[in-house]
Amino acid sequence: MTAGPVNVLVASPLEPEHVERIAAVDPRISVLYAPELLPVPRYPADHTGVPRDLSAADQDRWSDLLSRADVSFDFDWRAPGQMPVSCPRLRWVQATSAGIGGFLGRTGLADTPIVFTTAAGVHGVALAEFTLLGLLYFAKDVPRLARWQAARHWELHAVGQVAGTRAVLVGLGGIGRQVARLLAAAGVEVTGVGRPGRAYDVPGVSSYLADTELDSALPGADALVLACPLTDRTRNLVGARQLRLLPRGSVLVNVSRGQVVDEDALVDALRRGHLGGACLDTFATEPLPADSPLWGMPSVLVSPHSASTVATENRLITGLFADNLRRWLDGAPLRNTYDRASGY
Repeated sequence: MTAGPVNVLVASPLEPEHVERIAAVDPRISVLYAPELLPVPRYPADHTGVPRDLSAADQDRWSDLLSRADVSFDFDWRAPGQMPVSCPRLRWVQATSAGIGGFLGRTGLADTPIVFTTAAGVHGVALAEFTLLGLLYFAKDVPRLARWQAARHWELHAVGQVAGTRAVLVGLGGIGRQVARLLAAAGVEVTGVGRPGRAYDVPGVSSYLADTELDSALPGADALVLACPLTDRTRNLVGARQLRLLPRGSVLVNVSRGQVVDEDALVDALRRGHLGGACLDTFATEPLPADSPLWGMPSVLVSPHSASTVATENRLITGLFADNLRRWLDGAPLRNTYDRASGY
């Protein structure tokens, strides 16, 4: 059990009621929160925001809060890579994102002794709903309906259905589990793809393959859903060969990271009409460049990396953090501890 007071820095905007929930976890907790020094949120649960132009005095105030933090809710918005120096007492950071491997690598924080926990599981339901939306969007040919509505055109026609189709789901963590549950409830047969040598028991998944066997599952798939973390193992996991193996007219949904897919090969498969559609929340370069051909493709649904963000996100993340704080104080294992070896 941790003895003595623990200074908890709230380093990204959070509603007062959630700050109070953090403080209420234990009398030993002292919350350091100065919202006037943090970026201005652009929408609910915005953990990036618009940086403030702080005066020298306010810069000093923020530096003082950093220097006193034992635990931090989110990263320093000014210079996250400098946290080992600016936060000499810091022992643990609770991230607000599920996928932090790339960020920790870019900032050098992965090479520090600081403990990191992710928000894995918090965004699962929202991303599962987005995945189902993507499958329905193309099965019901929403792009054609939108064109016909704009033209006031009435024409009887037939559409597809999601029930009875087959999906290959890559990634069986917190997000993948929610995707599998929702797709199975919609009548989709789900084949789960995970790491070799691991045993999985995911509700909604009817069969399992190792990611080394991914190619063998693709010819029988109506949809390929990517819900895996970005690691050295998954970078460019889906390239031209994998896209060719998918049946003509199949759909790709990406709620993982853009770098899991070879974007040039994806554009080519869409241009040739081999893929029936792509529902994308993440991209190789973000924001998606204005000259990207993906913008103008009717067979693509572009989401600006926002499918996971819901108005209740801060409540969910705070609940996870509060539980982890209790565990931290009691000396119990934390939930969602970042594994440097696996990259997530």
